[in-house]
Formats: sequence, structure tokens, C-alpha cells
Amino acid sequence: MAIIVNLDVMLARRKMSLTELSEKVDITMSNLSILKTGKAKAIRFSTLEAICEALDCQPGDILEYRNEG
Repeated sequence: MAIIVNLDVMLARRKMSLTELSEKVDITMSNLSILKTGKAKAIRFSTLEAICEALDCQPGDILEYRNEG
């Protein structure tokens, strides 16, 4: 099972930097970086909601499931 995080794709589509997103969502750069690189083990719904609001997108635009079987 693999959950792919497409945060970098959405940032590029919105022409927004990680720093700008960090300021809008009030999340540290290091936590956003962990999420962006796919190393996060979990994400709070409130965090996902804030990111979606800042990027004007849906959770499915950021998170993707790929079956590696």
C-alpha cells in the first residue's frame, strides 16, 4: 500500500512556495517538508483542511492511493 502526497504538484499549479503555504496554514516549514516528501506517517484532518483551503483544492488533489501489488 502506498499513499502518495502530491503537495509539490499542487504548489506548482498554484504558483505558491512552501514558505508561503507555511505562513498561510501556520505550520512549520519542517512539518510541511516532511509531508511534501512523503515521509509523514499521519496528517490531521484540520491540517489537511487548512492546506486545501490555502491551495483551493480537494484532499484527493493532494493525497493519492497506489496499489503496489
